[in-house]
Amino acid sequence: MAAVTRGGSAPGRRGRKAAVPVSPSLPIAPNGPLSYGMQLPVQSQSAIYAEPWEAAATPADLVRVARAADRGGFAYIAGCDHVAIPRRLAAGMSTVWYDPVATLSFLAGVTERVLLMSHVAVVGLRHPLISAKQYATLDHLSGGRLVLGVGAGHVREEFEAVGADFDGRGGVLDESIDALRAALGPEEYPEFAGELFSFSGLGQLPRPAQERVPVWVGGSSPAAVRRAAVRGDGWLPQGDPRDRLPAQIARLHALREEAGVDAPIVVGAITEPLYVGEPGWSVGRRTLSGKPEALAESLREYAAIGVHQIQVRFRSRSVDELTDQMAAFDADVAPHLGT
Repeated sequence: MAAVTRGGSAPGRRGRKAAVPVSPSLPIAPNGPLSYGMQLPVQSQSAIYAEPWEAAATPADLVRVARAADRGGFAYIAGCDHVAIPRRLAAGMSTVWYDPVATLSFLAGVTERVLLMSHVAVVGLRHPLISAKQYATLDHLSGGRLVLGVGAGHVREEFEAVGADFDGRGGVLDESIDALRAALGPEEYPEFAGELFSFSGLGQLPRPAQERVPVWVGGSSPAAVRRAAVRGDGWLPQGDPRDRLPAQIARLHALREEAGVDAPIVVGAITEPLYVGEPGWSVGRRTLSGKPEALAESLREYAAIGVHQIQVRFRSRSVDELTDQMAAFDADVAPHLGT
C-alpha cells in the first residue's frame, strides 16, 4: 500500500506498547486500480445531499451502512466536521453534523477492514495536539485504518465561537498540517516549532498504529490545490465537475513537481449521484443511472483523467434501498471499473 503505510511500534522505544494488530484493507494508491469509498449518510444532513429518510435515522442505520461497506469492496467510509452551525446557514446546511472522531471510533468497533476517513476535519478549530490526541487514538483503536482528511473550513461564526482565526485559516491550516505530521509520528514526545504552534517534552500515548498517517487535503480553490500539492498525501476536490478536473489535476502535479515533492499523491473525485439499475422514481437529472456496465464505463472516465479514488453517493428512499444499492454496486459495477 502506497498512501496508507502500516506498521507496528518500534521495538525498544521506552514507554511504547505493542500496536493494535492491523487489519488488511484495500489499497488506495496512485499505481493501483480505481478505488471507491463513500461519505456516510445520517452523520451530516446538508440539504444539498441528504435524503428525506435520514432525518429519522438511528445509530443502528449508520451501523448497517458501515457494515455493508466493510463487507463489500468500499475502500473507506467518511465523516464530516462542523462544531456549530449559525442560524443564517441552518436551512441549507442543517445543524446535524456528528463529531467525526466519535462517529468513526464508534464504527471502528463494528467494522474490521474499511478505512475511516475524516472528510474533512477542520483542524484549524483545534490546537494540533488536541487533534493529534483524538486521531492517534482512533488510528490505534482501529488497527491503523485512519485517513486524515483536512480542510480550511468556511463558517466564520464557527471559528469566532471557539476563538479560532477565520481570516487567517489558510495559514493556520498549513502550519497545522506540519504540526500534525510531527504529532502523529512515531515519537512518544513529538517536537515542533512554528510561528503559531510549538511543543516539545510533552508525551502522547497511544501512538498511531500506522507508521505514517496519510493526510489528504480537501478543497478546490487555488490555495487548496497548492496546499494538497505541497503538503498532502492525497487531494480531495470538493465538487469539481468532470470537465474541470483535468486542468486541476495537471496543476496539482505541476505544483508538486515545482515544490520538489517526489512522493506520489492520491487524487480523488466526488462522482455524480448514482443509482444502479432503472429507478422507478425520480432520482434527479444529475444522477447517473442504468445498467451496471454503462455506469462502470462512465466512472472509468475518472481513471482516464488521472483520478485514483472516487467517492460515490447513491440515491435512496430508505436505509434498505441504500444498502441494496451498495451491494449492487459492489457486485455488478465495481468488477468493471478496472477493465
